[in-house]
Amino acid sequence: MAYAIQWIRSLIFTIQMYVMLLVIGLGGLPFALVNRKYVYKTVHAYCNWVMWTASWMVGLKTEFRGEVPDEEILIAGKHMGFLDILMIASKAKRPKYIMKASLKYVPIIGLYGKLTGSVPVNRGQRSKAIRSMMAAVSAGDAPAGQLVIFPQGTRVAPGEKKPYKVGVFVLYEETGQRVLPAACNVGVFWKRLGIYKKPGVAVVEFLPMIEPGLSRDEFLQTLGDTIETASDRLMKDAGFNPDHIS
Repeated sequence: MAYAIQWIRSLIFTIQMYVMLLVIGLGGLPFALVNRKYVYKTVHAYCNWVMWTASWMVGLKTEFRGEVPDEEILIAGKHMGFLDILMIASKAKRPKYIMKASLKYVPIIGLYGKLTGSVPVNRGQRSKAIRSMMAAVSAGDAPAGQLVIFPQGTRVAPGEKKPYKVGVFVLYEETGQRVLPAACNVGVFWKRLGIYKKPGVAVVEFLPMIEPGLSRDEFLQTLGDTIETASDRLMKDAGFNPDHIS
C-alpha cells in the first residue's frame, strides 16, 4: 500500500513537472527574447520549482555541497536522471549544456537550449560529434557561461560502470578552461525509467577544480576517479551499495 501511494504521488508530481515546464517556459519567453538575463532567470525558476515540489510532493529533498564559480568553466557531471541536470543548472549562473541533438526538437527544452547557447551533439558518431561540438563551442557566437558536459555520454544507473569519453578532454584541451567535477546520488531516488520517485535526499557535490595542462590519460583518470569515488560515497550514504547492483 505504501508503495502504491508513493507511486501515485510520483505520478502527480511528474505530470505537474511537465505542465509547469510549459507554463514557466512560455511565461518567461517574452522577457527572455528581449534580455538574455531573463533566459537564466526562467531556467532557474523552473529548476527551483521542480526541486521545491519534489521535496513536499514525493519527499525527495535536494542538497548541494561545494560552489560553482561565476567564471567561464567546464562542469563535468555524473548523470543519473533528469533531476541532476536541473540541480546543476540551478547553481550555475549561466548554464549551457552539451546535449543530445534530438532535444533541440523538444518544445521549450530545445528553445531554451538554443537561447542559453547549449550545443546539440549526435551521439553514436564519435569523431563527427566531437568535430561538430568543437566547431559550435569555438564559433564565438554562444553566450559566455558554465558549459556542462556529462562525460559518460548518457545516464548511468547506480552500480553501472561506463567509460569516460574523450569528448570532455577535447573540450578541456581546446578551451583551456578549468573543469569542475560534479558527483551525485540522484539515481538512487530518481530512476532512468519509470514514474516512481523514492523519498530521500538527492545530493550534488561540486568537487575540487581540475586545472588546465594535464595529458589526456592523466585528465580522464583524474576526472573519472574523482567523480566515481565521490558518487559511490554519496550513494552509500543514501543506503545504496554501488558495488552490488540490486
